[in-house]
Amino acid sequence: MAQLPKAYENFKKTHAKVWKIYDQLGIALHETGPLDQKSRELVKLALAIGARLEGAVHSHTRRALEAGATPEEVHHVVLLGLTTLGFPHTIAATTWVGDDLKSNKHSSRKGKHP
Repeated sequence: MAQLPKAYENFKKTHAKVWKIYDQLGIALHETGPLDQKSRELVKLALAIGARLEGAVHSHTRRALEAGATPEEVHHVVLLGLTTLGFPHTIAATTWVGDDLKSNKHSSRKGKHP
């Protein structure tokens, strides 16, 4: 897994006990249901888009790609939000996802936005 942002690393050091419990909860949540890793990351990407959490969108875009999602699948997740979240929200998510797809070697659409 990629290194966490500095703020997360600082929290992890400052509140080690809380971080350990939080991390264990995350692991348990991932292991609880029937979804595979790729599906879980695509769902988490959708949640991050819906909440307009730019950092989380970047993180889950990269994690989805690492779990085997294609750039087209990632773009589809963004587009599915259009009728629920609205056009401006979807365009913002498109740019955030696009940044990661441009810099990701797995991207077959380097430099292109949907």
